[in-house]
Amino acid sequence: MKTGWHERKVLVLGLSKSGISAAKYLNKHGADVYITESRERKDEDNKTIAELELLGINVEMGGHSDEFIKDSYIAVTSPGIPPESEIMKRLKEEKISVISEIELAYTQTQKPFIAITGTNGKTTTTALAAYILSKEFKAYPCGNYGVPPCDLLDGDVEIFVCEVSSFQLEYSNAFQPQISIWTNFTPDHISWHGSLENYFKAKAKIFKTPQEPAFSVLNAKDPKLLEFSKECDGTVFIFAGELGDNCCYEKNDAIYFKRDGKEEHIIDLKDCPLIGEHNYQNVMCAVIAAKLEGVSNENIKDAIMSFKVPEHRLEKFAQKDGIEFYNDSKATNPEASLVAIRSFNNEDVVLIAGGRDKNTDLKEFDEACKKHIKTIILIGEAADRFEENLKSDGFENIIRESSLQSAVDKAVELKPDVVLLSPACASFDMFSGYEERGRVFKDYVLSRL
Repeated sequence: MKTGWHERKVLVLGLSKSGISAAKYLNKHGADVYITESRERKDEDNKTIAELELLGINVEMGGHSDEFIKDSYIAVTSPGIPPESEIMKRLKEEKISVISEIELAYTQTQKPFIAITGTNGKTTTTALAAYILSKEFKAYPCGNYGVPPCDLLDGDVEIFVCEVSSFQLEYSNAFQPQISIWTNFTPDHISWHGSLENYFKAKAKIFKTPQEPAFSVLNAKDPKLLEFSKECDGTVFIFAGELGDNCCYEKNDAIYFKRDGKEEHIIDLKDCPLIGEHNYQNVMCAVIAAKLEGVSNENIKDAIMSFKVPEHRLEKFAQKDGIEFYNDSKATNPEASLVAIRSFNNEDVVLIAGGRDKNTDLKEFDEACKKHIKTIILIGEAADRFEENLKSDGFENIIRESSLQSAVDKAVELKPDVVLLSPACASFDMFSGYEERGRVFKDYVLSRL
């Protein structure tokens, strides 16, 4: 239910993209907004802060003062702040409720949300679902991909297609999507949530009462999610397996959709520009969402065929002298890299991997490399552990390089069919984030062509 914000004091935690979006929306609708940020102010913050203060939004950097916290009606948090942080403990003591920016947006509109969560595949699924739906609706990607949903509230939107992380869902206790999609589940963000069980619970909440969706969509190839589908509320759809009367699946080199037992052909795999089993699963998720909203099969197929993969996600961006170059910098854990590695069969593939280690198990990663990769070039802080594990599991064709650029040079020198950057690690040992890592990779490759 939409809140009247006139003269209510609202605390926004974090000078982030979502925090700024929430602050501007609340300010526009009459709230007295205070943004509090723990990090110290930087020169690049000056323009943003000046714009906010010109609107009458209060901003503090370098800590959370009592003046900003006291008498707040509610707090809207940026997704990076963990539940056990000091500021969250203080807000609990003050009995100030904390919500996510996504939940704020949900409470301010009657328009439906499609929520897409999962350890991997969220962004491609969100982008593709929004792209297909936009053929017949005013549907926009938002959340972790696209813009914060608060940016869209005062616009002409019919469907919010929202990528949601476990961080955001942790603080979303009233968010009730029309369609909830769970792409897959693998260990990640355990230190933030405190346990693997808490990580699962954060995502699971939008599939069960009291936040149950009209439709729950889950992965048949993920044993934990397939089992969980039996507990979900709303009408359950399964993808990546022909199970029951409501599903989307691959058969005879094509993707089919079934509702109430009636089967429909959607698209042949040869006409699908996204490669690899994981991308076929992303397509199936998007197909289910589009079919449930009533998009025609013709528009679904045409949209899939013209779709461009989001940057840094198994993105083919160059080809020269018989070598194809793929940027999969978004693969910041071994599980994410697995789906890229398994997309290539019977080809000479050089994999560039490494970065800041997340210390997750590498057994499955090593086995996939033995089957699909000819040469691995390791960089970054994780190189020692990755080399030790790969060799102990029988993979010997390993090269060490000191930089991403020298890794590209060595890869090209080997003249493979494919050069794949899929690091299986975070980027923060060498870059500001996976986006910078991917751009550096692409720019350097293109400079050589």
